[in-house]
Amino acid sequence: MTKLLNLNEEKWKEKQGLYTAKEIYQQPEMWNLTLQKILNAQQELKSFLEEVLANKNIRIILTGAGTSGFIGDTLINYIKEKYSDLDVVSVHTTNIVSHPATYLDKDIPTLLVSFARSGNSPESVATVNLAKQIVNNLYQLVITCNQAGKLAKSIEGRKNKVILLPEATNDKGFAMTSSFTSMLLAALLFFNLNKLAELEPLIKSEVAAAKKVINDFPQFDELLIKKYKKIIYLGSSYFYGLSKEASLKLLELSAGKTVTKYDTPLGFRHGPKSIIDSETLVVFFLSRSEYARLYEYDLLRELKEDQVKTFVISDLIDDQIIELSDYNYKIESNQKLDEVFNSLIYIIFAQIISLYNSINNKINPDNPSPDGSVNRVVKGVKIYPYHN
Repeated sequence: MTKLLNLNEEKWKEKQGLYTAKEIYQQPEMWNLTLQKILNAQQELKSFLEEVLANKNIRIILTGAGTSGFIGDTLINYIKEKYSDLDVVSVHTTNIVSHPATYLDKDIPTLLVSFARSGNSPESVATVNLAKQIVNNLYQLVITCNQAGKLAKSIEGRKNKVILLPEATNDKGFAMTSSFTSMLLAALLFFNLNKLAELEPLIKSEVAAAKKVINDFPQFDELLIKKYKKIIYLGSSYFYGLSKEASLKLLELSAGKTVTKYDTPLGFRHGPKSIIDSETLVVFFLSRSEYARLYEYDLLRELKEDQVKTFVISDLIDDQIIELSDYNYKIESNQKLDEVFNSLIYIIFAQIISLYNSINNKINPDNPSPDGSVNRVVKGVKIYPYHN
């Protein structure tokens, strides 16, 4: 019988977590399929991006709601580094809808990059409509997992493109898992269209590294079975945005039963550190930067003195990390890949921790909110007319 993350399918079915377990497990294969889709559309997407960037003073807005918004938060620093002369922002649809005039300007040419699993969230649809209403020179790129969604169906014309991801990425489970990483990868590839030939073998190595994590990590019984009452995710730069998604996964899948927080290693001391106790696990998404690691090591040392359990994830594990951390895992990523690509693998650890935390708390991972107070696609949002 097929095993998924250390349990067979029947066990996951009993625990009402089969969709979520499968969708975490399938991610490496979804990345292969996503890469192929971008390769197939390379010339069309390249022409589109060139037209966009030909506009003087173009603004790029990365947007989405919840997990989809955190894709932009993870990407933002990387895109700003690549296009240092451009105005690039990450703003969630939930901010744009209530304050459109703050983020949308009729006189600034804008590329709106929308991330959406279903493409049916009220705020995602409203953001597109507001952008059409306000911005005179608007380009749109929709990256979505659902060809039947409202966003995918709304895209037409030369100034708008849709990247439709493999059907299986439209996760059936409550929490976004393969949808998050596949949309993140699609966006990373879109902003590297000139380097796809060089990136293709490197992405294949990332796929292999992810498969190893998926096979190895569920064996960390002590880490996964222990019922930590508080789990904190820390990361800086790209991994700060990623830490938000890691924390949200745990909040969603534990139905709020496990206390969770995200921060930067330096920011954690400024008040949030008061959350720690003997039942806390602090997870570090460690940076590759030698300079940034000086600060990360300092906090690890401090937490060791405080007798707080730590788990460090990095593609560079040295003797200091082994000495200072309670648990650590070295991912086998290719050092030639920009560090932001490690986000694809780092988040898998958080997804698996959240899944096991859910079943340890006797929550149903596929539907952690059976009373309907929180929904897979948000309900109950009323969109009001905007008069500019």
